[in-house]
Amino acid sequence: MPRSAPPDDDILARRRRIALQIRAAREYRNFTQERLANAMGMDRPSYTLLEQGKVSPRLDTLLRISDALGMPLSELVRE
Repeated sequence: MPRSAPPDDDILARRRRIALQIRAAREYRNFTQERLANAMGMDRPSYTLLEQGKVSPRLDTLLRISDALGMPLSELVRE
């Protein structure tokens, strides 16, 4: 399968905004990164990269975050 082109600046900026929304939701619910990562079955370093916007989460991962925080996915990824 061919590799896709790297994301452009607009996509990276949107990814960072969503990452900040996820962080804000986690903090609002008084979850540490470790607690949320464990609730999702993910290690904390991998979760940290996601929350910093350095990696793009898969849909399954976003759904796990949504479930662990008890909030609709649409609130996590709103623009």
